[in-house]
Amino acid sequence: MNSGEHHSSGGQQTEAAHHPVRRIRDPRLDFFRGIAMLIIFIAHVPWNHWANFIPARFGPSDATEMFVFCSGFAAAIAFGGTFIRAGFWMGTARVVYRVFTLYIAHIMMFLSIAVAVYVANLYAVEEDYVSSLALNPFFENPGQQLVGLFTLTYVPNYFDIMPMYIGVLLMMPLVVLAQRVHTGLAIAFVLGLYVLQFNQQWDLPAAPFNDELVWFFNPLGWQLLFFTGFALSRKWITAPPVTRPLVITALAIVVLGFLVWNRAAWKAFPEVMVLYDVLSDSGAYIGLDLGLLGKTDFGFGRYIHFMALAYLAVAMLKGRESFLYAPIFNPIRKVGQQALVTFVVSMFLSRIAGMILDVIGRDGWQLTLVNLGGMGILVGVAYFIGWYKTQPWRAVDRHVNSAQASAHRVGKASVFESVQGKAGDKPQTDFSQGARPVPAE
Repeated sequence: MNSGEHHSSGGQQTEAAHHPVRRIRDPRLDFFRGIAMLIIFIAHVPWNHWANFIPARFGPSDATEMFVFCSGFAAAIAFGGTFIRAGFWMGTARVVYRVFTLYIAHIMMFLSIAVAVYVANLYAVEEDYVSSLALNPFFENPGQQLVGLFTLTYVPNYFDIMPMYIGVLLMMPLVVLAQRVHTGLAIAFVLGLYVLQFNQQWDLPAAPFNDELVWFFNPLGWQLLFFTGFALSRKWITAPPVTRPLVITALAIVVLGFLVWNRAAWKAFPEVMVLYDVLSDSGAYIGLDLGLLGKTDFGFGRYIHFMALAYLAVAMLKGRESFLYAPIFNPIRKVGQQALVTFVVSMFLSRIAGMILDVIGRDGWQLTLVNLGGMGILVGVAYFIGWYKTQPWRAVDRHVNSAQASAHRVGKASVFESVQGKAGDKPQTDFSQGARPVPAE
């Protein structure tokens, strides 16, 4: 989610480079992170019909996978070089500081949204916004839930993405340390941890004194996708080449995922609904009984589906990456560059957008106004944060200092000219005090 780094697009920097040159941002990374942020906003607006057209409606993987994969790729650029140039402990320190930043953002996001829904409940007649987010336990027993909030043992479903990302980031030093021994050891660690949590059902508690509620996004599972992006970025593993057989295979996986996942696609063909029922039953067995499509533990079927989508995206843009630099895509890329701030704002803004729709209705123009308005605000926030990170006050300081220095030079020149002009005058004498002649200054 950190966007203050410069992203490499060609892998020209090596692990051994101690003095890397300024790298060009990869437009694909910023673009798809921006798309993910906008989709997350749309998906979290309550009863938003625009959400019928997000990726989650067309296959098992969705914007969450896009966000986690791109975050892993970006984290390798943001932190990977620090481990190489400054050493393991400095790299770890930087990761810990980033985790602390995300932790504070998570706490502030939760409290802000909790206050917003509480205030809305005071004025709402028909809606119960507190219950809609299942925040009743927080307001009924705030002391206990505050302890859970600050220890990440109270994680309601709406607030689960950030804790998952924190958990995954904390694993980064271990993975980097394993890779220093051997790249194969790092890969084995990631895969082994994924298989163990999947088989042993390792979960993290999401509510104090309630073992049945667990984190909706288990970082022990989702780290597989994160470190896939990380490993590709650091060149620990090599992306497969773009070939026709692989493109056809990836396309087949995406189409199959759509057919199994989306019942609406079959309604227009009643004569083949029997086939859908067979696929649906198989999908239920694969997804529920085997857990291969589950979201909490990140079922492997979701991994395969997303990687097929990612492969197709790379194949379509291969050699055309500069197309994403077109001015029309600038707002999307800007949102992707400021992913953390736009994510936090989008989660808050989506609740406000839902409240506005409850008041004005959910017809076509209202939905269009609220969705476009919300995305416009996110773009504006991204541009503001991007401008702020340039530290514009320093430019002002430099201008002021330059002006002062110029004025000082002019002042010195005037004094010098004055001295030269008076040097030829006769000495001034004050005879009233009987003083001796005083030379001109």
